[in-house]
Amino acid sequence: MGAQRQINGPLLARLIGSCAQQRPYYRSVGQAIGDLVLDGRLPAGTRLPAERDLAAALGLSRNTVTAAYGWLWESGLLERRQGAGSWTTLPDAGSGDGSVLAPRPGYTDLGVAAPAAVDGLQPAAERAVSQLRLHSGESGYTRCGVPELRRVIARRYSERGLPTRPEQIFVTSGVQHAMTLLLDLLVDPGSSVLLESPTYPHALASPRKYGARILTCGVGRDGWDMENLVAALRQWEPQLAYLIPDFHNPTGALMGAEERACLTAEARRTKTSLIIDESVAELAIDPVSQPAPVASHDTDGRVFTIGSAAKLLWGGLRVGWIRTSASVVARLMTVRQRVDLTSSVLDQLTVADLFSDLSEIRAQRGHQLRRNRDALAAAMEERLPEWRFTLPRGGLSLWCELPQLRATALADAALRRGLHIAPGPVFGTTGTLERYVRIPFTQPPEVLTEAVGRLAEAYAEAVPSSSPYRSELYV
Repeated sequence: MGAQRQINGPLLARLIGSCAQQRPYYRSVGQAIGDLVLDGRLPAGTRLPAERDLAAALGLSRNTVTAAYGWLWESGLLERRQGAGSWTTLPDAGSGDGSVLAPRPGYTDLGVAAPAAVDGLQPAAERAVSQLRLHSGESGYTRCGVPELRRVIARRYSERGLPTRPEQIFVTSGVQHAMTLLLDLLVDPGSSVLLESPTYPHALASPRKYGARILTCGVGRDGWDMENLVAALRQWEPQLAYLIPDFHNPTGALMGAEERACLTAEARRTKTSLIIDESVAELAIDPVSQPAPVASHDTDGRVFTIGSAAKLLWGGLRVGWIRTSASVVARLMTVRQRVDLTSSVLDQLTVADLFSDLSEIRAQRGHQLRRNRDALAAAMEERLPEWRFTLPRGGLSLWCELPQLRATALADAALRRGLHIAPGPVFGTTGTLERYVRIPFTQPPEVLTEAVGRLAEAYAEAVPSSSPYRSELYV
C-alpha cells in the first residue's frame, strides 16, 4: 500500500469537467484543481498526473497544463518534489474547531443539528418507568442491552431488508460511543482510516486518538463519485472506512443501491472494514425509495452498522447501537469494560416503547422537517440568492456553497449578531471547505426566517467588495 494517493489523468480530467473549456485555459484548469483541493474532494498530498498525461486527457497542450500547475504553485496549492512530480497541498488556513458544534446559550443556534423531542416522549418515559419493575430485581448492568430494545432494533433492520437477530445488536450510549468501541476493536496505531470529506466532525477526531492516519475522499453536493472512491480504496487499502450513506451529514446525499453494492465489494477486495453511520437513516423528508442498508451486501462480516435514537427521537436519550455478528457482540462487551459497563435501563426502555410506533414518529418528524426545510430554503433564496445548495430529501440540514472562501469569517460575523453557525472547515481536514456552511433546519420556520436575515447581514460584512481568488486562499 502506498503512503500517498495518486490520481491518473483521465480521472482528474473527469473531475475537472467542462471548466477546462473556459479561457484562459491554464487558469480554468488550475482553478478547477484548486477547487477540488479546497473543497476536500481531492486530498492534500495527492500526486497529480504528469503534465503530458493530463494534457492528453483534457485535449489541451502540455504548455497549458504546465501553466496551470504553475498557477497552483503560486497559489499555495501545489508543491514540486525534485524527481517525484507535483503534489497537492494546502495553504496554512488554520483548522476546523469541532467545539463550534457545541450549543451556545443565548444565541440563535444553527450550529447544532438536533431537533426537539418528538411528541409522546413523556408518556413513553412514564410507561418505561412502569416497566422498571421487570428489571429492578437484577443488577441493572444489561451488558449488551435490554432484550426489549434489542428486539425492536433487530426487527426494524429486518423490515428495511437486512435480516437481523436480537443477539446481533449491541446497545451503546450513543453513536459516538459506538464508534469509539469499534475503533478500539478494529484500529491499530499507525493504520489508515478512510473518511469522507466533508464528514461528521467527531469522526475526524476519534481515529486520531487511536493513532490512525486519516485519509479522505470527497463527497460532492450530488453525492459520491464511485470511481474516485474505488480508486482511493484500491490505492490505500485502508484498514477501516467510515461512511454516512443515508442523508449524509452534512451534504444530505443518499447513496444508491448499486453504489452500496460496489462499496461493499471493493471493501471486501481491499480487506477494509466499514463503519456505516445510520444516525439519520430514518429521517426521510420527501417520498424516496431508500435502499436496503449497506450491510445487506455484506458476505464476510466486515460491515459494522451504527445507529442512534438522538436525531430521530431526542438528543437527551443517550441510546445508540451497533449491528454486527453475534460473535463480535461478545468481543464488544470486553472492549466496553475499559470505558463503562452499561447504558441507562430507563432510557433503553423509553426508546423501545417509542420504536413500537416508529411509523407514526417517522411521519411526524418528516412533516416537521419538510416544513422547516422549505421555510429555510425560501428565506435563503430571497436573502442569499447567490448561495447554492441542493434541497436534500432527508436529514437535518442544508449544505450551502458560498461564492467566496469566507466561511470562517462569516461564522465570526454571525456570532456578533447573536447567530451560531457551523463553517465548512469544521467538517473537513485543515484548510478545506472554506466555501461551505451547514445550516440545519431543526428550528421552527419563524426562527429560521429571522436567522437568515441576520445571516445575510453577516455575509455582507464578511465578504469584501472585491475578493480575488488568490487572496481568498489565506482567510
